[in-house]
Amino acid sequence: MCQLLGMNCNTPTDIVFSFTGFATRAHEHCDGFGIAFFEGRGVRLFVDHAAASVSPVAQLVKQYPIKSQNVIAHIRKATQGRVALENCHPFVRELWGRYWVFAHNGDLKGFAPKLHAAFKPVGDTDSEQAFCWLLQELAKHHASLPTIEALTDTLRELVPHIARHGTFNFMLSQGDALWAHCSTNLHYLVRQAPFGLARLQDQDMSLNFEDLTDQGDRVAVIATEPLTSDEVWTRFQPGELKAFVAGQVSAPSA
Repeated sequence: MCQLLGMNCNTPTDIVFSFTGFATRAHEHCDGFGIAFFEGRGVRLFVDHAAASVSPVAQLVKQYPIKSQNVIAHIRKATQGRVALENCHPFVRELWGRYWVFAHNGDLKGFAPKLHAAFKPVGDTDSEQAFCWLLQELAKHHASLPTIEALTDTLRELVPHIARHGTFNFMLSQGDALWAHCSTNLHYLVRQAPFGLARLQDQDMSLNFEDLTDQGDRVAVIATEPLTSDEVWTRFQPGELKAFVAGQVSAPSA
């Protein structure tokens, strides 16, 4: 299946280290890749239907340390939809005057919701169809941009309607928070003081974050499989939805 990578921080941070290890996994997932960076309300989106391990676009991302508080990346192994640029994740749509970014790992069977004109897929993947339906239903539930807590509550109501159709690991962000849902496999860690050395699992590369961070920095990294070998990663439970805000897991609403 596909691979997911997300980052949520309390200060703009680059994802070069994590993305370098993540892109190595494209030798098994070679049907395209993409990465989206929020900068304020704007989004930089890079996608390519070539594998991340050989794509010049991926090389650009590795060498260009874009700093962001919310990043979502995806490496595709096609299950539905042909190998084409329009089927590469992440997908981006506008709702309530904000960009929303979404990426999915899994396979949904028999999911064919009715979609109105505001949210229609461009490509032919189950993933983009699920994203359009989520935004459509969020718009029905809220007339304007709600709080993160309210969005989390609504997503907890909506997600099971999709997840019953198959595997629905996903990441979603509107620039203020990053939501991650696990059907089968997802892990996260929070880097904060005291910072130390981290070594990639997939590549001979290590980094001492103490040399690059300030005492108050906090970074949450979410990935399908742990990216580093000497840090403590927490595994999501199946069916679990978490909201990450300012580099940490947001407390559930009362």
